[in-house]
Amino acid sequence: MPSTTPPVPITATGRRRPRAAVAMKPDAAAALLTPRSLAAFAEVCDLAPPPVLDDFTTDRARATLADTEVLVTGWGCPPLDEAALAAAPRLRAVVHTAGSVRGHVTEACWERGIEVSSAAAANALPVAEYTVAMILLSGKRVLERAHDYRAARHRDDWLRTSAEVGNYGRTVGILSASLIGRRVVELLRPYDLRVLLHDPYVSGEEAEELGVHLCGLAELFARSDVVSVHTPLLPTTQGLVSRELLTSMRPDGVLINTSRGAVIDQDALTDVLGQRRIRAILDVTDPDTLPSEHPLWECENALITPHLAGSQGNEWQRLVDLAVGEAGRWAAGDGFAHPVHRERLAFLA
Repeated sequence: MPSTTPPVPITATGRRRPRAAVAMKPDAAAALLTPRSLAAFAEVCDLAPPPVLDDFTTDRARATLADTEVLVTGWGCPPLDEAALAAAPRLRAVVHTAGSVRGHVTEACWERGIEVSSAAAANALPVAEYTVAMILLSGKRVLERAHDYRAARHRDDWLRTSAEVGNYGRTVGILSASLIGRRVVELLRPYDLRVLLHDPYVSGEEAEELGVHLCGLAELFARSDVVSVHTPLLPTTQGLVSRELLTSMRPDGVLINTSRGAVIDQDALTDVLGQRRIRAILDVTDPDTLPSEHPLWECENALITPHLAGSQGNEWQRLVDLAVGEAGRWAAGDGFAHPVHRERLAFLA
């Protein structure tokens, strides 16, 4: 009599493919899981058919989770709480296709011993690229000068350009040696810039290896032509960039924030920008979309972009490629290359 047990999925290389399911918002899945991406996942795991899971309480979700070993998660994944884990007795790994896992990886996951991977490293690159681009553009005052050029329709005498314009020998301050902060430091190496770093968890020896000068928080703001904020939003970092620090910045200094809006005292920033002492480039605010009447919109010395520094468009494929690689490593018994550790979670965004 033939067996009724389903065959164990095997890859082309003869390795077992673990059962896997996708949990994220449907619109996130539509953006990330292209036919190419699905085919890549199919090479390393036996992926449950769509639709993706966005609610772990339904009968279909419970049936899917029952034999799921690897959960591929993304934006909008429901919390993996005790009830969800009870429906997923075989779950051993979570592969996240975005950065932060705070929204869905719970204490119950760590108690179960579930291994967690994140694509934060892949998402760090476009944020770092945006940051470096804005550092260089602000040094040349490109946006302001383009605006003036459009209004005047003639060039200024370029030989009379102020010595304040340019990127030679400028001082850039990096607030936090986070994953993104470190990537910014790396990308700045080819340029003739001095790089300062403030991070209380970085030693002098490590700073030397990074090629930066370690300094205090007040010194970072007082000495830098550009300060770029990369600290995660934690209870200890809310409002970290205070009015005192902002007013201590050099005249015409530039503040760049690609972290979280609440890391900065936004009322103080609005006041300082209103005095036209400094400039700001803000990819994040608090809230993320400012009310239409907020005075920051009226600050001509503030460039506000719609939280676009992180992965978008074709950059989503980089996130998926990393996640596919992580799923393949786990299936082969090699462990994650980009693990998230429970003890480090308090320091992550």
